[in-house]
Amino acid sequence: MIPLLRKLKVGQTEREELKSHQKKQGTPTMGGLMILAGIVVTAVIYMKDYPRIMPVLFVTVGFGIIGFLDDYLKVVLRRSDGLLPWQKMLGQILVTAVFSFYMYFYTDGADKALIPFTGGFEDGYYLNLGWLAIPVMFLAILGTVNGANFTDGLDGLASSVTVLIATFFSVVAIGTDSGIEPITCAVVGALLGFLLFNVYPASVFMGDTGSLALGGFVAATAYVLQMPIFILIVAMIYWIELLSVMIQVAYFKKTGGKRIFRMAPIHHHFELGGWSETRVVAVFSIVTAILCLIGVLGL
Repeated sequence: MIPLLRKLKVGQTEREELKSHQKKQGTPTMGGLMILAGIVVTAVIYMKDYPRIMPVLFVTVGFGIIGFLDDYLKVVLRRSDGLLPWQKMLGQILVTAVFSFYMYFYTDGADKALIPFTGGFEDGYYLNLGWLAIPVMFLAILGTVNGANFTDGLDGLASSVTVLIATFFSVVAIGTDSGIEPITCAVVGALLGFLLFNVYPASVFMGDTGSLALGGFVAATAYVLQMPIFILIVAMIYWIELLSVMIQVAYFKKTGGKRIFRMAPIHHHFELGGWSETRVVAVFSIVTAILCLIGVLGL
């Protein structure tokens, strides 16, 4: 697909402040299509015997379509802003609403969340939120999706972090015979293949097509497994990236132009502080690996 993307001239545009990134101008993006292809093909093969993968697939593909439209408008139609913020948010809310409706009315676990370190699935305690589960689900899904989107800013960063998170959920899915293991393992496989071409120096970027889809996958999988609280552990990097942007924007507006971080999302803060891309990716990946081990201990 990389030669095809080059032929279509769907090249990445880099921020001018990042001098070291200027050599990446024109690198093919929308590589998330490769990731989605692996996930969808696997899901179609296994769907008959594993119907529980359907809601996870819906959210993954739904957010992937939103990301694809944004990428397409930016890099193919050359509309610099892509989807307008309200259009992107509306699409995200609609996908989340459909998933929330399904989980709340067609499953018995939408309002239950396993509390880490209380004894695991069989003996552990569950947080029962009742009707509050719906707004919390919106917050968790939208936060995770946009956190994953912000994490996609360096060669191999989002791929490396997410493949570890997907491996964690695969271990849980297989160990509990949850019925969604084909799609969690498909994400691991798709990302490992993609990483071959996405590590520094990247030959292709996933774009919003991939990052939004992966964020949707992580959030949906956690909810299907009744583990939304574990998102804050294993996907903490997503939330740190998201919060760094929110803090930077709020502080910038309140102080009339001052900044807390050199640049947001926070991976650029470390980069402008002298860290190489590969070091940032390595540290963030190591942190995620440790968080995933903590998640396993929490079970």
